Amino acid sequence: MSFLSKIFGIGHDEVATPDILFGRFSDSYKDDAKYDAWDQSIQHYEEDDYILSFEKFFEYLSDSKQENVQFTSTESGIEFEILQGSKKINGYANEEQFWAEGKIAHVSENKIGFMRRLLDQNYNLKYGRYCIDKDGDISIVFDSLAIDASPYKLYYGLKEIALAADKQDDLLVEEFEALVPVNTGHIIELSDEEKAIKAAYVRDTIEKVLDYLNHGKLSPTQYPGALTYLLLNAVYKLDFLTRPEGFLMEAFERMHRTFFASDGLNNNQKNHNLIKEFRKILDRPDERILQELYRTVATFGIINPSGHERFRNIVDGELKNMTWYMENGYEDVAISIPGYIVGHALFYYSLPEPDKDLLLLYYQIMEQDYFNKLGFKLEFYDSTGNFRKGEVKDAIQVVVRSHRNKYPSLDPDYRLLDFSSMPRFARSYVIMMHKLDLTKVR
Repeated sequence: MSFLSKIFGIGHDEVATPDILFGRFSDSYKDDAKYDAWDQSIQHYEEDDYILSFEKFFEYLSDSKQENVQFTSTESGIEFEILQGSKKINGYANEEQFWAEGKIAHVSENKIGFMRRLLDQNYNLKYGRYCIDKDGDISIVFDSLAIDASPYKLYYGLKEIALAADKQDDLLVEEFEALVPVNTGHIIELSDEEKAIKAAYVRDTIEKVLDYLNHGKLSPTQYPGALTYLLLNAVYKLDFLTRPEGFLMEAFERMHRTFFASDGLNNNQKNHNLIKEFRKILDRPDERILQELYRTVATFGIINPSGHERFRNIVDGELKNMTWYMENGYEDVAISIPGYIVGHALFYYSLPEPDKDLLLLYYQIMEQDYFNKLGFKLEFYDSTGNFRKGEVKDAIQVVVRSHRNKYPSLDPDYRLLDFSSMPRFARSYVIMMHKLDLTKVR
């Protein structure tokens, strides 16, 4: 039986896949019924029927699989609750007003440090504002007159405060001792075993990159581009495969932001900043890292919806840089380039579903040992590193079949795959994906 038959129960024998999520949440994968609800929300708003507009808006946001949105109609209007990571957004709406609040942390003692931080953050908000409510809790609030509460304004306003609340609670509580967590009872704890495997993977991945810095074949100062690929490949891979929250998630986001910032720093300086961030992570006690590994339900995504052409552009811009490293025997660097392409695409963009699933499969192949430690049963290559070609092709084909109705031209060219070595396979897999036709049925 092929790998995906075992994982997804396709075939006579069914073996359940571990219930583990990978990658960042995206709200761009909605069915037609959700988009119909959005259109109806707009129509009701234009007809000044605000209550019905709000109800259809919440239908659009809701996902029955993860129960991320709850709303109840009352005589006075609508009461609602929206889950975003470790935070809840609660509020009400009626014919006059729409109001939403996310509690971030409880203030045990007023300190100027976190107040100054909130004041600075307020300046960057377009729809919401931070405040301290009557219960002594830091909250972020978004409100609007109903007459101005179009579905577009509600979406972007709620998204802003939900994402801000989810990010700031962990960061503020960690930095300021006067703050205490609130409203975290809905987060889903992972098993101790899963957290330990993920934490060990974080440390092992970072240590391998830093070891190459000290003992690798290439000088990091003479070949800064090689080190950049190794560092960013590790950043994106760890973010996707461990799905951290809090400090660790912010560290990965900060590393991405600072490297691509237009700040006048050269490649060596940017690499140095990435290395410092990695060392900060290694210096964190295990218990702090374990605390940042938990599962959440989300409503709003932070990554940008994009088409297959975006993935092609990344491949066109980066994959050619792999050739020199392969020809000169620097396989560690060579394999990090397709890894960077895959990771960057998943970190920054919400790609079409076939792309997303095939890129997850790429990680499952390249990081088979890690997935098997988590409870998967992957057999893409044996203990000597020899590929099982049939398993790889079967796995790709199952992904293709699952999306063929929406993407009838999805037909990977398996002849492009090169199984002669791990770097050559990684390169050929990305090329195969580059050539896919993801024309969607209308």
